[in-house]
Amino acid sequence: MTDAVAALQAAVGRRTVVGEPDVDAEFDGLHEDLRSHFPRLFEVCEQVELPDHALLLRWPGERRDAADQRPIVLMAHQDVVPVNPRDEWTHPAYDGEVVDGVIWGRGTLDCKGSLVAICAAVEELLAEGVRPEQDVWLSFGADEEVHGTTAPAAVEALRERGVEPWLVLDEGGMAVSGAFPGVSEPLAVIGLTEKGVVEAELIARAEGGHASMPPKNSAPAKLARAILTLEKHPAPAQLPEPAIAMLQRVAPHVHGPFGALVSRAATLRRPLSKIFARLGPATAAMARTTYAITQLSGAPANNVLATTATAGVNLRVAVTETAEEAIDRVRTLVGDDIEVVVHSAYDPSPVADLGDAFELLERTTREVMPDVVPVPYVVMAATDARHFQQVWHNCYRFNPFRMSEAQRQSLHSVDEHLTVDSYLEGIRWYRALLQGL
Repeated sequence: MTDAVAALQAAVGRRTVVGEPDVDAEFDGLHEDLRSHFPRLFEVCEQVELPDHALLLRWPGERRDAADQRPIVLMAHQDVVPVNPRDEWTHPAYDGEVVDGVIWGRGTLDCKGSLVAICAAVEELLAEGVRPEQDVWLSFGADEEVHGTTAPAAVEALRERGVEPWLVLDEGGMAVSGAFPGVSEPLAVIGLTEKGVVEAELIARAEGGHASMPPKNSAPAKLARAILTLEKHPAPAQLPEPAIAMLQRVAPHVHGPFGALVSRAATLRRPLSKIFARLGPATAAMARTTYAITQLSGAPANNVLATTATAGVNLRVAVTETAEEAIDRVRTLVGDDIEVVVHSAYDPSPVADLGDAFELLERTTREVMPDVVPVPYVVMAATDARHFQQVWHNCYRFNPFRMSEAQRQSLHSVDEHLTVDSYLEGIRWYRALLQGL
């Protein structure tokens, strides 16, 4: 297991940030490290050539009868988000230091931890002479954080080979504590789907001039009113089917009177959706489309009136509606004074089944993490799995690691870290999954 920790440390040390200088060398170095730490994997597995540093590997299974084939795809991405040079990390972001049983560094959670844990699990099973019942495909994209093309390229490569995955597993939920009101046990939130995303811009216009003579209805004032309107008029709350399924499984573990309410989620959908919309940002995001103002700009100088004022708005579209419906609502709310320019948009993913593939994930979680309650979930963030789920229905999203509130706050931020114990538990989880096929 020491080798597995060293492999993750080495992976963290590679600055695989798409768009940064010398990134080709960083990805090449990561591949060299993986080959060095997992020689059996790269010797036994067939590698499919893909562009832009993506890795697609096939571990052949025992079953050769086409009618009996149920291949699986395990996913992770090699790239990471950049580190703000002004941020102060407790331990350097790319050193992969292990201090007091914690591995520190960019990518430990998102998502080199999963990538290396998958490789470690396969390497261990190969060393023991284990061969899976079904074909196992490893798909490691290289540009997930910039919504790139390597995951679609992997989908196309699999389709060309006639692969019909029975189960696709990507990043998404984790084993979280304190995330649900009234529940003391950790929850393994396994994503069945993910919300859609719209990246748009609000534009207000007005006459410019000198800042010494400001008008009453400036472009920034128009924009500010539009932003406040979005904040005061959130999207309607409505719990989707995956959230209802989550509540039904969580209900026996909810303490107090709230548990009785949650247990009747299917019949109390409307009042529960309103409650969730008020409990906090996390539960509100479960219940509705969200609007987040992300970037602001105005005049080019402090003594100049802005002729245009702009705000970036990021929509996460609930699975109960389409991206177009969410955009139309924004346009209606902000009114004719504001232009809404859509830069990119895609709908929520289809919803995976709660069938035998999901039951395997539940069973594996109960076996390896007996204190954790597995539940279905809607993933709020974007993952590469959305490309796979447009073609194959049963795509799930789960990293088998335990995550605290501090770790949740470190995602895409400062002091990203993963405990050694949780990382090793994650390797055991992937082993159990592969042996349970």
